[in-house]
Amino acid sequence: MAELRTLARPYAKAAFKAAQEHEQLAEWSQVLTIAGQVTTNEDIRQLLASPGLEEQKKAEVILEVTGDGAPEQLSNFFMVLAENRRLILLPEIAALFNTYRADLERTVDIEVTAAFELTDEQQQKLAQALSTKLERKVSLAASLDKSLIGGVIIHTGDLVIDASVRGKLTKMADALGS
Repeated sequence: MAELRTLARPYAKAAFKAAQEHEQLAEWSQVLTIAGQVTTNEDIRQLLASPGLEEQKKAEVILEVTGDGAPEQLSNFFMVLAENRRLILLPEIAALFNTYRADLERTVDIEVTAAFELTDEQQQKLAQALSTKLERKVSLAASLDKSLIGGVIIHTGDLVIDASVRGKLTKMADALGS
């Protein structure tokens, strides 16, 4: 996976630069995200690996599936990916593109898993505290996991804050076991 990310990085940077120059970050992000999701489908992966289908046709299939309204520069970008046999990198390119966009816009998506249902007020307070700590605008998504016993696990990118009872018990058991 690290190799795919390495291969995808120059394409993602080029796409981001082009989208930024044409002030179309949202449009590019939407189409790249859909294209990335589409190319994870096993049938589409087989189609992309098919030697009998021209590379340009493969790009056209991906563009068709993503819907109408793709900017012309983005269509050209897909054709370049096809010519270089890099359409398979679309999930990584989309992820990197969205990371660059979030960095530029100073936003972050955070997943919170709690042992109990969080009220709107608790979610707002948590989002506010995380926004201050991370110095970014926070978009919070909460889910429920009763196996945590109590507390929460906060996850964003590489940052994980485990403030759950289950996590603390696991740390304690590890400490006692060593």
